[in-house]
Amino acid sequence: MKIVLYPTKSAWYDLLRRPVLANKEVDAQVMPILQDVRKRGDEALFEYTKKFDNAVLEDLQVNEEEFIEAGRLVDNELKKAMNTAIKNIETFHRMQQIKPERVVTTSGVECWQKAVAIQKVGLYIPGGTAPLFSTVLMLAIPARIAGCPEIVLCSPPGANGKLHPAVLYAAKITGVTHVFKIGGAQAIAAMAFGTTSVPKVYKIFGPGNQYVTAAKQLVSRGEVAIDMPAGPSELAVVADDSANPAFLASDLLSQAEHGTDSQVLLITTSEKLAEETLREVQSQILVLPRKEIAEQSLLHSKILVLKNMDEVIELVNEYAPEHLILASDDADKIADRIINAGSVFIGHYTPESAGDYASGTNHTLPTNGYAKAYTGVNLDAFVKKITFQHINREGLENIGPAIMKMAETEALMAHKNAVSIRLK
Repeated sequence: MKIVLYPTKSAWYDLLRRPVLANKEVDAQVMPILQDVRKRGDEALFEYTKKFDNAVLEDLQVNEEEFIEAGRLVDNELKKAMNTAIKNIETFHRMQQIKPERVVTTSGVECWQKAVAIQKVGLYIPGGTAPLFSTVLMLAIPARIAGCPEIVLCSPPGANGKLHPAVLYAAKITGVTHVFKIGGAQAIAAMAFGTTSVPKVYKIFGPGNQYVTAAKQLVSRGEVAIDMPAGPSELAVVADDSANPAFLASDLLSQAEHGTDSQVLLITTSEKLAEETLREVQSQILVLPRKEIAEQSLLHSKILVLKNMDEVIELVNEYAPEHLILASDDADKIADRIINAGSVFIGHYTPESAGDYASGTNHTLPTNGYAKAYTGVNLDAFVKKITFQHINREGLENIGPAIMKMAETEALMAHKNAVSIRLK
């Protein structure tokens, strides 16, 4: 992890580059998988599971015996921890429910909108080196609160042909209706196109590696909606002399251990803090079980020392991080100036891992700079809003002349006639 001192703005673009493959290269590997699953369905899924996950399956869907076994294997302490997280996630997401109100825009013209749950949603839960059962909570809970009647979950199995017990337990207690042992781009294809075993869904949610992200984007061009582009995880930490280097190092490493393609940045105005934090990183990484993964992540991570806090904030808004920690006594003031970030963690005692698990906010967030335009997963992501209007005779008389003039100007005479015929 390099320290870069006072880079010029012209150097920011290269410094902030994410460690991602070229889109064309990834698409070229993903597209044949999507086409194959679309053509051969379950047969292709069994083959890809054997090829990529080294698992030979008899059935793609998790059965009731596997759920019961998972419930036995998850210890009571973890179940208690999950219950704490579930309570907070439910509290935060229920507060996002909006009661529809009818609005009279003109006398005789009444408009309103109604939130309707998406009927079939698909949840992708990464497996690989870390089974992210916490993502089950983050996606299934708002789906259930929204009222989605069919919730399909896909996650890659281990070589033993089973999903991690914590993933299965989380799926069971949050109301997931179908769980499948399928990972990677092939899982996205299965949910997008549907197969004999896997129901076709209307919207797909969840993070994943570059191949999963590419698959989501490709199927969204015509088959199904997606939550957002959510690829390799990333973290930016803004810190000043009031920050604790040991805290900062722990935050950087907590994100670096996600995967070899993760990226972390420390952005500060203090050379002393930069050097102390780097020493802490080098010390703390030695005892991590995922040391080798974190080391690979740190190869494309940086500590940037800038001239002043104004420059720091400008750089952060340009980077648009998935996660942003503000480790400063002035964190609240800095937070007011942040306009591009997925989720912000304010103050010295707000680690990013709190949002990953149990504070209540959602950890499914836009990466790779998409936080400039995308929102992380929330309750709205699981509903569609239908607008309604009711117009009586008086209302049509009030707005009819405007409608007819506008329609006539656009040369859409049938539009005009639909009003005039009612007013005659």
